[in-house]
Amino acid sequence: IGNYERAGKLYERLEGRASGTALAQQAQIERAYMLYKNNDKAQALSVLERFIKLHPTSPVLDYALYLQGLVNFNDNLGLFGNLAKQELSERDQQAARDSYQSFKTLTDQFPQSIYTDDSRTRMNYIVNSLAEYEVHVARYYFRRGAYVAALNRAQQVVLEYQQSPAAEEALF
Repeated sequence: IGNYERAGKLYERLEGRASGTALAQQAQIERAYMLYKNNDKAQALSVLERFIKLHPTSPVLDYALYLQGLVNFNDNLGLFGNLAKQELSERDQQAARDSYQSFKTLTDQFPQSIYTDDSRTRMNYIVNSLAEYEVHVARYYFRRGAYVAALNRAQQVVLEYQQSPAAEEALF
């Protein structure tokens, strides 16, 4: 239990031996999951991107998109981020944007998927986090006396994230 590295290597071998079959596709997906569980985000995303490009009509494409969103969504804060109790809204938001895009593609292409409801919930969380990030940056600019930059960031929240709880603070 928990030997994700070994399992990933076995799935990689299986993928090579069963090349071109549904079993190879499943091995790719399983390998991506094992890499994700082994905290190898970059490699997991690489496998998933390759899978999505090579198999756009696969019956498990919805899961591949969901897993791609999860890998980015759970972008690890790292040791210092956890010790400092750093919030998602205080970090660079590129992983959150990538995650949102994967979940959005999933919900648009597969509205009946079993992963759609969870994806929508995560998308809502990401939108709120992105809005909080913009307010966080606006507060920083305001404290530094860069009032125009603070105003621009706050205005962006009001325009783009109207339904977010952070919009109220942005108005203030």
